[in-house]
Amino acid sequence: MHDGAPQFSVKIAETEEDLRAAQALRYEVFVRELGGGGALVDHEAGLERDRFDPFFDHMLVYDNTTRDVIGVYRLLRCDQAAKLGQFYSEDEYDLTALRQSGRKLLELGRSCLHRDYRGGMAMFYLWNGLASYVAKHKIEVLFGVASFHGTDLKALVQPLALLHHNHLAPEELRVRSKTYQPMDLLSEDQIDRRRAMLETPSLIKAYLRLGGFVGDGAFVDHAFNTTDVCLILDTDRMNLRQSRFYTQGRGTE
Repeated sequence: MHDGAPQFSVKIAETEEDLRAAQALRYEVFVRELGGGGALVDHEAGLERDRFDPFFDHMLVYDNTTRDVIGVYRLLRCDQAAKLGQFYSEDEYDLTALRQSGRKLLELGRSCLHRDYRGGMAMFYLWNGLASYVAKHKIEVLFGVASFHGTDLKALVQPLALLHHNHLAPEELRVRSKTYQPMDLLSEDQIDRRRAMLETPSLIKAYLRLGGFVGDGAFVDHAFNTTDVCLILDTDRMNLRQSRFYTQGRGTE
């Protein structure tokens, strides 16, 4: 953990310098730590970027004591996706159910924190910033790809089976992996729930606690060295305790 008790602030990137700071943190996490790659990754400059970046809003969390960007979130509203011609997730998932829902959509992606700030208050600020953004733009359904590290499905049978059997999205919101990898790799009675939850990344567990679901099927992304699931969060299905997520984040930019 980071020494001391830094104060944080959250804003949406406004300049090219802001965007490069987000891409530099993404490079540190997704490329250096997790071994990911991509056609537009700039190893010389240390930037993880892609062709979608210009269309997204980029939420940044700053450590005010250093002015370093230590957390990022990439956000794409349905009106922005219309200009782009697709959502990012559509390379991996058939989003017909969401597109035909008539709901106001927000796609989330590239969420990460610098390793020195994980497990502390920085994540709280990142989530609060997202809550304010959702309220400002009257978002009804949030979704996005979240990842397990690695592509060895034998190592992921427990958490994938748990997600499929216990957290599958309702039919009207159920997206489906285009390169279909079944997640029901175990029967429900074979799941070791404690082990499955321990092997599930914190971000995915956070969405589940808010009442989130997963789409049908995983997507194995060899370029990024990940196994992906599509998370869906319907704000109408959140109970009062969960919906506090949307009211405690006011005051961020």
